[in-house]
Amino acid sequence: MNASPNASDAQALIARLDWTNTPLGEASTWPQSLRTAVDIVIHSPMPMLLLWGPQLTQIYNDGFALLAGSKHPNAFGQPTHQIWPELRDFTDPIYSAVLQGQVRTYSEQRFTLQRDGKDSDFWLDLTYSPIRDENAEVAGILVTAIETNERRRIALELEQRSAASLKAQQDTEERLQLALSATDAVGTWDWDISEDRFIADAHFAQLHGIDPAMSGQLPISAYLHGVHPEDRALIARSIKHCITQGSEYAEEYRLLQPDGQLRWVFARGRCYKDHHGRPIRFLGAALDLTDRKNTEQALRQSQTELQLIINAMPILISYVDREERFRLNNSAYLDWYGLTPQELYGRTIREVLGDEAYALRAEHIAQALAGRPCSFSIDTPHRDGSIRHALMNYLPRHGADGAVNGFYIFVIDETERKKTEEALLNLNETLEERVAARTQQLAETNQRLQNEMFERERAEDALRHAQKMEAVGQLTGGIAHDFNNMLTGIIGSLDLMQRYLADGRTEDIGRFAEAAVSSAKRAAALTHRLLAFSRRQSLDRKPINANDLIHSLEDLFSRTKGDHIQLKLQLAEDAWPVSTDVSQLENALLNLVINARDAMPDGGELRIETANVYLDGSDVYILEPVKAGDYLMIAVSDNGTGMTPKILAKAFDPFFTTKPIGQGTGLGLSMIYGFAQQSGGHVSLFSMPGQGTSVRLYLPRLHTMEQVETLSPDIGEAPPAIAGETVVLVEDDPAVRMLVLDLLKELGYHAHEAQDAKTALPLLESDLRVDLLVTDVGLPGMNGRQLAEIARQHRPQLKVLFMTGYAQMAAERQGFLEEGMDMVAKPFSIDLLANKIRTMIGQPE
Repeated sequence: MNASPNASDAQALIARLDWTNTPLGEASTWPQSLRTAVDIVIHSPMPMLLLWGPQLTQIYNDGFALLAGSKHPNAFGQPTHQIWPELRDFTDPIYSAVLQGQVRTYSEQRFTLQRDGKDSDFWLDLTYSPIRDENAEVAGILVTAIETNERRRIALELEQRSAASLKAQQDTEERLQLALSATDAVGTWDWDISEDRFIADAHFAQLHGIDPAMSGQLPISAYLHGVHPEDRALIARSIKHCITQGSEYAEEYRLLQPDGQLRWVFARGRCYKDHHGRPIRFLGAALDLTDRKNTEQALRQSQTELQLIINAMPILISYVDREERFRLNNSAYLDWYGLTPQELYGRTIREVLGDEAYALRAEHIAQALAGRPCSFSIDTPHRDGSIRHALMNYLPRHGADGAVNGFYIFVIDETERKKTEEALLNLNETLEERVAARTQQLAETNQRLQNEMFERERAEDALRHAQKMEAVGQLTGGIAHDFNNMLTGIIGSLDLMQRYLADGRTEDIGRFAEAAVSSAKRAAALTHRLLAFSRRQSLDRKPINANDLIHSLEDLFSRTKGDHIQLKLQLAEDAWPVSTDVSQLENALLNLVINARDAMPDGGELRIETANVYLDGSDVYILEPVKAGDYLMIAVSDNGTGMTPKILAKAFDPFFTTKPIGQGTGLGLSMIYGFAQQSGGHVSLFSMPGQGTSVRLYLPRLHTMEQVETLSPDIGEAPPAIAGETVVLVEDDPAVRMLVLDLLKELGYHAHEAQDAKTALPLLESDLRVDLLVTDVGLPGMNGRQLAEIARQHRPQLKVLFMTGYAQMAAERQGFLEEGMDMVAKPFSIDLLANKIRTMIGQPE
């Protein structure tokens, strides 16, 4: 192969290289397919690289030599992996695919290549196409490289000037690249061999006829069922061979879809073994080859292997002879001119383009036929009606005798580059206007969002108010119902007592007094339940052992449950102590026992148990956030009727009950919930219809068992006053003041009354003997606590007994009282008040 007088450097290299020392052998023995491919590469104005033969020997043109940098000219005629070992991770899978007849295209690939003795970054658009020999077998690979450094520079400049303006263009390019790369869909799998559990992604499962929701739960046999029956045995054998021999799994097979269609899949995977050599996992990926198979079938029907090569090129390629007739062209002409390669064959340039377009090219055609390459830009019409800006290259083709027998035409569409340059120019001119318009748009959007937020807040406030009023209505309705019943008993009994006294019938007054007192005590009990629900009751905390308390209540529980129910205690050994109000805990347990009894009308088992537990917030049946720590758990469980989810959701609501009217207030569980919260603990409720209910009360562990000294007055007959003892009573309610004053006088105390703090201060600041100040907390003007502070400035040792009807005040007594002070919560019995007064006056100095 001899170089012509106008030969390029690459042609010169081919001519003087000793090919007998290369894998390709003597040039005179080369097949015609290799000669044709070399001819196209050498005369192409674009950088091209030809890889031929089993060792992929390199032949490239002058354009590619610039990209080869310092590796040129030593790379010429050498195997590609010997010259470019650093690129094997990138190129190996590409070469494997192309040698199987596939085409690979990559955009904006970055490479670091040596040029002028230093590393330089290049961005390239690459196309890898298969080249077939005379036997229609793939014998080589044609690589086309288009340097895009300038295009990237323009794009980056555009991005720097206005990221917002170029965002749409970048998105468009990104969608285009995604669309190009998504032509072959990939599915992956991970087969756990020991468990025979085949985990696949949604696409792989769908390809094999498996519901994606079941993709991680089925054995491998379920996936093999989707394989075409004729390929199933082959796949099974290949998988088995891969597992036993440790070889790579790579197979093409068909899938028979439920609608009868066939799809081709290429799967590649590998088996992984443990350190004992036992297979444990089989991982891989699958490529949907259906579209590619169809493409390959169409390509096999094309005229020649050369047509396949040039059809894959992103530019217009053609060859015309000396008579200016088309003898070869790629399918890009169909897009531009609407003519297939068969329709173009044999037609002249003038016939295809017309006289006017031909006249614009005539000078360059003559120059190419004279053996001089030429390059020029021209605006040419596209068949879609647009005008495309094209860069055209005419390269003479020399025959074996060195004479020009035609020329190649290479046309690159530079329309997008021109548009980019124009967009940059336009952006410079209109950037300020666009920024102003965008700023105005953002301001309007911000105002609209603020208006929407204001309207949403108004709607949320209205909803919260409606919910609050609904809750208040439910609570006040329940309270009014119960208190009206109790007040009827009190008012009616007092009215009848007045009538009987007026008639002189005193013998029947006692039963009416008992009825009034009973109704009043029920009202007080309801108040305490409300305080427990709202966590405002006054707790008298003491260290206790819950097991001892439950044993002391065992007889009461047995009488309460009835003979048809079996009581079973399961109490933990060494149960942790707790600090709580004993009477409130007793009341809570009795309430739970009664609820359990009512849930087992036909008999059953009532179980009370204790346990030492650690809570970390994982118990889903606890109603509120948990403070992690040690707790004593007390559970009351039954195997009775249980609750439906609807009833369970309302179980802790105040006044909610499923019992008939008159048989329950609906405050039992809500009281227990409030008691648990006020004690620093928690409560959980589990119930299922027909299986029973379990209520668990969690109280914080007490780490020390120190005894707490408390004043526990004996509520018996109150002892009388010692001669001379004096009490100052301050109460704004006339009825309460009258009752307490009458009690003090009856017990023999000297009593001085005042209706407010202003009236009481002269008494307390005088020299009058005062053994005890009894005052209401909620006085008009100066309250009782402030009165006590002022009085103690004059009488530092003055003892003070507060009376209060405020739930919050009663609940916070520990922070309210000082030494020498105590508190009694309204309503109280006269005997309780009398004993409290005696106890306080009788305290040692």
